[in-house]
Amino acid sequence: MPDFAPRPGHSVDGYDVAQRLGTDYYAVFSDIPADDRAHWERAQAFVDEAAALMVDAWDDAAYPFQVVRMMGESDLIVDGVAHPVLMPMSPLAAGLVNMELSRGDGSLGTVLAVQGGLALRTIALFGSPDQQARWLQPIARGDVLAAFALTEPDHGSDSVSLETTAARDGSSAGGWVLNGAKKWIGNGASGGITLVWARVADEGADDHGCVRCFLVEQDTPGYRGEVIERKGSLRGIHQALITLDEVRLPADAVIPGTRSFKDASTVLYATRSGVAWSALGHATACYEAALQYARQRVQFGKPLAAFQLVQERLALMLDELTAMQLYCRRLADLDARGELRPTQASLAKYHNTRAARRVASIARDLLGGNGILLDYRVMQHLADIEAIHTYEGTESVQSLLIGRDLTGFSAFA
Repeated sequence: MPDFAPRPGHSVDGYDVAQRLGTDYYAVFSDIPADDRAHWERAQAFVDEAAALMVDAWDDAAYPFQVVRMMGESDLIVDGVAHPVLMPMSPLAAGLVNMELSRGDGSLGTVLAVQGGLALRTIALFGSPDQQARWLQPIARGDVLAAFALTEPDHGSDSVSLETTAARDGSSAGGWVLNGAKKWIGNGASGGITLVWARVADEGADDHGCVRCFLVEQDTPGYRGEVIERKGSLRGIHQALITLDEVRLPADAVIPGTRSFKDASTVLYATRSGVAWSALGHATACYEAALQYARQRVQFGKPLAAFQLVQERLALMLDELTAMQLYCRRLADLDARGELRPTQASLAKYHNTRAARRVASIARDLLGGNGILLDYRVMQHLADIEAIHTYEGTESVQSLLIGRDLTGFSAFA
């Protein structure tokens, strides 16, 4: 391809907006421990290595499975899950890794949320010793792709009302039979394993009507995972529609520590902190792209950055970004001390995904026509933010959880 040759009216071939600027106006991360910084730097190196792969994946709506293995080889999947066989990672380090992955590509952040935050955490918290010995390290290495199947086509925000059933098969071996459907399940059609949450249908049993989790290998007869197509967000990872038709499982397929929906909620509360960090990563990418673009783009004889309105918009974005950083750092500090309450994670998720939407919208506007081009990154982040704003509990659900905590009254229907 020939070198760019300037022409009248076309003096610049493009703008470099992808550099890391290390935005930290209040020095929120200036004092992080060396071990935490090492995790962060590994995440940066991984994002740089995977960047070209993820650009193609987003364009083609393809899921490059090898990226999960690459992430595992860099010890980035653990997500702060504590277990003797897993690499130690503090809540702050886990947050910084999540932030950096999402800053690079929203699909990478979602890979981490699914593989580490949901699936790995469920087995580490509630799995039997044999399940942990068999699955934890392969999931953390990315050798096995793992899914967390809670939401259903008819039950998203009201996932507590899930209808997928698990019935004992009545045999002497004491197995289970699963029937139902799940939707929006990351890694659910990847060929790995799925942790399926189902309601026990066994009248007379002490767990009849209880919600429990089952480990299902995806090649089990009756399990069908179909990739959901035509997504406009998170196009570099596949979500699946799962059908469970008389899926027969051995007795030891149940995750023994799961006895109620509260156990699923325990996992979800932990990942809501991750969503707050992910939103921060997206917002950082958008703000830094807008700042770099404003410094380089010349209109009316001077850089955009020299105009009052542009400076005001940059200040607005920095305002939002700094508040998001403060939320996340405080989350990590509380979590490290064992003092983080579920509704505090909900408030951080509620604030940060809303703020990230505002930052991305301002950045897209500041870039003008170039703002809709994927080459300048903002449009992709704007689209991907829409997904994280919804998953792990919508804005409305978070507000009701917070409201119940504030007032003592439940407003859930």
